[in-house]
Amino acid sequence: MGGCNAVFCACIDHASIGVVEKWGRFLGLATPGLHFFNPFKGECLAGVLSTRLSALEVCVETKTKDNVFVQIVCSTQYRVIKEFADDAFYELQNPKEQIRAYVFDVVRALVPRIPLDELFEQKGDVAKAVLEELEKVMRAYGYSIEQILVIDIVPDDSVRRAMNEINAAHRLQLASVYKGEAEKVLLVKKAEAEAEAKHLSGVGVAKQRQAITEGLRENILNFSHTVSGTTAKEVMDLILVTQYFDTIKDLGDSSNKTTVFIPHGPGHVKDISDQIRNGVMEAQSI
Repeated sequence: MGGCNAVFCACIDHASIGVVEKWGRFLGLATPGLHFFNPFKGECLAGVLSTRLSALEVCVETKTKDNVFVQIVCSTQYRVIKEFADDAFYELQNPKEQIRAYVFDVVRALVPRIPLDELFEQKGDVAKAVLEELEKVMRAYGYSIEQILVIDIVPDDSVRRAMNEINAAHRLQLASVYKGEAEKVLLVKKAEAEAEAKHLSGVGVAKQRQAITEGLRENILNFSHTVSGTTAKEVMDLILVTQYFDTIKDLGDSSNKTTVFIPHGPGHVKDISDQIRNGVMEAQSI
C-alpha cells in the first residue's frame, strides 16, 4: 500500500479493485480486467483491494448491570465500497483493529446497563447499536458494515451452574404442582364414582325389596283365595317358615363350608316371621 511497482500491465481479478497512482499521487481506480500502465509517465498500480464480504469475530469481556462478568462474541461482516476504495486504501492502516476497537467501545458502554437475564433477550438490540455506530464511522473510511451478529453470550462457569440449578428447581416446583393437581383430580373422580356406585346400589336394593314385597303380597292373596278359611297371617307364617328352612338348606349346601350359628326353634321362627311381617306392613304403608 505504500509503494509502487514499475509494471507495464496488470490484471485485476473479479471482486477486486485496483488503486492507480501517478508520481505517487492517486490517479484513479482500476476495475476488474486487464490494464496497461506507462511507468515512464509515473503510472503504476499501487495496490489491490478485495470487495468480497469479510468477517471479523470480536470477543468482548464486560459485566452486566447485576455485576456478572460475561464474554460476548460479535461477528462483524464488512466490505470495501467500490466507489470509495481510495479512502479504504489510504485512510486506514489496519481496518480490522479499527472495527475491533469500536465494537469494544459500544458493547462495553451498552451491556453494563442490562441485567444478565435480559441480555439474552436483548442481544438483537446490542447488535443493532454496534451496527449503527460502526456504519456511521467506517463509511467515512470507505467500508460498509453489512451486518453485526451477537453469536454467543458466555457467563462465568459458576454463574452458568447457578442459572441451571435455578431453572431445574423451578421445573421441579412446576412438576410438583402438576402432580398435586393430577392427584387431586383422581381423588375427586374416585369419590364421585364411589358416590354414584353407592347411589345406584341403594336404588337396586330398594327395587329388590319392593319386588320381594310385591311377590309376597301376590302369593298371600292367591293362597287366601284358593284355600278357603285361611287368613293372611296364617299364609304369611307358612311362607316364612318355608323360606326359613330353604335358607338353612342353602347354608348347608354352600361350597364355602362356612358354619353359621343362629338361634333355632319354633319360638325363634315366630320372632323372625313377626319381624318380616312388620317390615312388609311398613313397606305397604309407604
